[in-house]
Amino acid sequence: MIDHGASLYFHHRSGGWEKSATARFPQIKDHVLLPFAGDIAAAGARLAPLLTEGTLRAVVAALPDEWLPEDGGFASPAAYREAYLAHFLARLVGPRAFEQEACDAARAVRLV
Repeated sequence: MIDHGASLYFHHRSGGWEKSATARFPQIKDHVLLPFAGDIAAAGARLAPLLTEGTLRAVVAALPDEWLPEDGGFASPAAYREAYLAHFLARLVGPRAFEQEACDAARAVRLV
């Protein structure tokens, strides 16, 4: 089983989320499933357009208040949700550095 929530580092450390939203993700090189990844760039091109602002807004609106850390640095659960939304929207804007990092890491794994 994969804990997708664990991959949302923003949730565990909200400070600096604006910068981290568009940052590369070097830890991807250690992901246990990376050797089995298909064409990451093609998947991004196919799936990113499906994540509209409306879709993402609905997802973050569904987050229970109890799942949002009280010490997250935001004034309210609504403010936390808006930060989540902004974070996810920023990650959709190309070029996506984290996606390129994953592509590079997958290519390196296949060469080994």
